[in-house]
Order: sequence, then C-alpha cells, then structure tokens
Amino acid sequence: MHPVEGVGRYARKGGTTAMIKGDLAHRVDELLAAREPFVHATVVRAAAPTSVRPGDAAVVLADGTIHGFVGGVCAQSSVRLHSVRALETGETILLRLVPGRDGRSDGEDDPLAKDGVVVVNNPCLSGGALEIFLEPQLPAPRVAVLGDTPVAAALVDLAPRIGLAADAGAGGPDSGDLALVVASHGRDEEAALERALRDGVPYVGLVASPRRGAAVLASLDVDDALRERVRTPAGLDIGAYTAEEIALSILAEIVAVRRQRVAPPAPAPPPATAVDPICGMEILVTDATPRLEHDGAAVYFCCEGCRSTYAADPVRHAGE
Repeated sequence: MHPVEGVGRYARKGGTTAMIKGDLAHRVDELLAAREPFVHATVVRAAAPTSVRPGDAAVVLADGTIHGFVGGVCAQSSVRLHSVRALETGETILLRLVPGRDGRSDGEDDPLAKDGVVVVNNPCLSGGALEIFLEPQLPAPRVAVLGDTPVAAALVDLAPRIGLAADAGAGGPDSGDLALVVASHGRDEEAALERALRDGVPYVGLVASPRRGAAVLASLDVDDALRERVRTPAGLDIGAYTAEEIALSILAEIVAVRRQRVAPPAPAPPPATAVDPICGMEILVTDATPRLEHDGAAVYFCCEGCRSTYAADPVRHAGE
C-alpha cells in the first residue's frame, strides 16, 4: 500500500507517528477555523497483514482529498466515497473493508448499515480487513453578531453551548448565516440589517428599545415585507434584564426560528460514482480519479494499476 499525500516522507520509527498526528491536528484546526466541512477518518481495527495500525488517522475533504494515512490506494477509494456520503447525511459510518471479489455493499441493503456500519468487499485489498470510523465534521450554524457591547459578548459566550457558532468579528452577515444580531447601540446598524435581509438570513434581530427600533426600521432602504422581518427588540419576552438574560432570550428566539417546520430543501445531488471495470469497485469520481477515454466515453478506475491493466487491452475488458 502507498501512503496518501503529505505523509510519504514519514516513517513509523523514532516517534514520527506523533509527527504525523501533530501535522494532522494542525490541518484540522485550519479546517475548523475556515468552517470547511470534512470527515475525520480513524482506523479502529486492522487485521494483519496491513501497513496501517489502529489509531492511524486522516481528514477527508468534501472533494475527496485525503490528508493523513488510513491505508493505501485500495482503501482510499472506499474511504473517499463513503466520506462524501457521510458529509451528505451528517451521520457517522463504521466502514468495514474486507478483501475479496464476491460482491460489494454500498450499505443501502446491508443489515449492518442500519447501525451505521457499511461493509465493502474490496477486491484489490492485498492485506487484511480494515475498519475505519468516519466522523463528519460539519460547521455549526453561524450567528453573526455586530457590536462590542455586553449583550454581544454574552451572545458569543452562550451560543456554542447550544450548538451555534457566534462570530462578532466577521464584519457583517453572510448569506449562509443562520442569524444576524445587531447589538451595537447605533453603530453601523442599517447597512448590516439591509444586507442580511436582502441575503435571506433567516433571523435578523436588533437590540434596541421599541422606540429606537422603530426609528431604525423606518430608515432602512428595503421594502416593507423585508422590513417586517426584523425582530426588535430582539429576543423572546421573558422579562430579561441583564446582558446574559437578554442574550438567552435572543438565542431562544433564534432556536425557535431554526426549528420551525419549513419545506425541506431540495436534496443535494448524490456524488458522482463509477464502477472500476477491472476490480469491480465503486469509486468516487473527481478530477483526480484515474480515467481513460475509450470509444468516446470516460472509463474510471480506483488506481493507476487498474487503469494500466485496462489500457493494455481495452477491447477485451470493455466486453467483460
């Protein structure tokens, strides 16, 4: 088996496994900071003979790129495919790779898959069976907070405790945000509110008294339908007095908006897949997937070895 990108220079001797894990931890921190979805893949069982050991780990990006080490090219194809599927569903997967050619399972009809286990018969595994735990890491819904007031600080402190990411330094809302809370006591309010309303941010709140809130709403350069979406004073009426209580009331209102029953979004298109004509593996199709043009169509492979075998006699293999 061959190591994946970025770790081929490391060996297992002299404590370099710790170096690999340290480098991987740094990459995880970068992805979390950038709010990029990824899958944390960890080898939990490896039957000899195999080049991986329990505890070996990697991160898999949404495009199938692998950083780290959870097996060679044979295992990578399955890890890529099922990592992308884990990102689609948000559910963890225990991927069990078993050497052999006697069929394969994508988990849909496998009884084990009901418990989050997917069994794949990998015909090109040269070693023992592997079990790899795939844990999707999806960014928490973001609450953009404008202001450096006590209420803003309390929002940033409390939001992570209910699974939200509050950001007071983003410079304004983004279209993918769950909420915007303006708690700046008069600074830069109108522009932020107008942007959030036009971008369709689900929750838009203004921390202000009823009188000042009405004046701010009247000054917004948006139509009445959008203006009415601003919640001011922001938060549920729980008699909140302190900054922490006000933040709590606002977060409760945001949760209510988040959990409202709405029409489900259109399902995301499934990842593009193909079946390697040499080994029979189901593989994820990306720009990096080995391929070959034959009779005007692209044929995809799990690795360069299968591609070379096909290229040596494409007419024969195309007819199999």
